[in-house]
Amino acid sequence: MKIFLSNQGNLRNFSAFAKSLDLSQPDKLEISAHDKWVTVHPANLVLVAALAIKAGKENSEIVGRIPETGRYLDRMGLYDLVKTPSPFIYNKKEEAGRFVPVQIIKTQEDQSRFIADMIPLLHLSEKNARVVKYVIGELVRNVLEHAFAKDGAIVAAQYYKKTNRVSIGICDTGIGIWKSLRECWHPKTDIEAIRLALTPGITGTTRREGGTAENAGAGLFFIKSLAKITRNYFAIYSGNSEYTLLKHKKRIKGMPRLYADPTRDSHNETDNAPSFRGTLVAVDISLDENREFNDLLYKIGEIYDKAIRERKRVKYKEPRFI
Repeated sequence: MKIFLSNQGNLRNFSAFAKSLDLSQPDKLEISAHDKWVTVHPANLVLVAALAIKAGKENSEIVGRIPETGRYLDRMGLYDLVKTPSPFIYNKKEEAGRFVPVQIIKTQEDQSRFIADMIPLLHLSEKNARVVKYVIGELVRNVLEHAFAKDGAIVAAQYYKKTNRVSIGICDTGIGIWKSLRECWHPKTDIEAIRLALTPGITGTTRREGGTAENAGAGLFFIKSLAKITRNYFAIYSGNSEYTLLKHKKRIKGMPRLYADPTRDSHNETDNAPSFRGTLVAVDISLDENREFNDLLYKIGEIYDKAIRERKRVKYKEPRFI
């Protein structure tokens, strides 16, 4: 495998990044970068990290000249996953409230630790932060429960103070969305599977629309909605298909409309990307607590509270003996 990290590694360009991947020879990974400037979104970072973990540290390396901005790769933990020693010497700044470096999540304890590390990045009121944590936690939980990923979920996040935005990437090298939905929904292609996964009420655990009490099949819809409401980007990549939600234009007055059908949103999609065995989800979310943002989080919060009550009811329900 060969991956090039460019100077345009933001989420709006993720489709181009995905198409540039060389995923041949999966037991070996070679990472190179732009020789003058490197820009890496958490989406790109977790995908590279997941592939490095899959290939193994001794089979993964960073080659060529890495510019000074490549310190970000070191600070986010990528050099720890490859055999190439870091060439950078610098004073490491405190990460709390600024970024969450690459983490590997395999257990509920790992998930709880990641969510705790995310809290300082969410510069929101306590109530709104609780809902955003819930949505992110649901995405990670889905990886642990449904992706059958031996290496777990690979996560990273970054807060940008200038734009008051948080960027998040979650990746796994599990069975992918198509296989996850195949038994219940029978998607014919990877892009059809992605569309189904983005539709609220669709889950791989049941054919019944609306999901179950413990899995409503709305995590991806919620996170995509947060990106749309805050006029940001969202991307999902699995198999040979990739979907990118485009930024909602400010000149359109009023609150952006949310559609259950992901094809109605302004987006780009492709079904000829290099075949990736796993799933990547990435999002940018502006943290300005305006009316649209608060209204959406209130509605998600109602669903969250119901889900928590249902889980507690199932967990603590006492067996009845006759």
